[in-house]
Amino acid sequence: MSLKSVKQYFKSLGRENDIREFSQSSATVELAAQAVGTAPARIAKTLSFYSKEKDHAILIVTAGDMKIDNSKFKHFFGMKAKMLAKEDVEPLTGHGIGGVCPFANPSHTEIYLDQSLKRFETVFPAAGSGNSAIELTCSELENYTNSKDWIDVCKPMDQ
Repeated sequence: MSLKSVKQYFKSLGRENDIREFSQSSATVELAAQAVGTAPARIAKTLSFYSKEKDHAILIVTAGDMKIDNSKFKHFFGMKAKMLAKEDVEPLTGHGIGGVCPFANPSHTEIYLDQSLKRFETVFPAAGSGNSAIELTCSELENYTNSKDWIDVCKPMDQ
């Protein structure tokens, strides 16, 4: 259902044929990089967190080689970062684990893009399933996600 809703969303933009579906899983950064044929850092992974009220999701799209910096997150959002529990992922994001993406989400979803993505000409976010992706410029990603802002709440995985 989730891939279907993302395809429908991109159909309204004339981009449904740009969604790539793979015969193998692309549910992790490493698997997505292999499926797409790119460096893991260019995978635009979507991390999902609870809002303060815990009634909607905050999605942060970041480069595949980054992770949340808890102190930056707390400073920006005024709360500790708490990732969604398995049972809340689909109801709050509209997508299942492995396919969470910043497209075709419930209307109250807050989407932010991490600055780490801007070093790439194009990136590959998931497209609603654990075996799909779409290649977008950062400008397209910003426009298609209706993100609230570009933020700096991540750090390299090795820090």
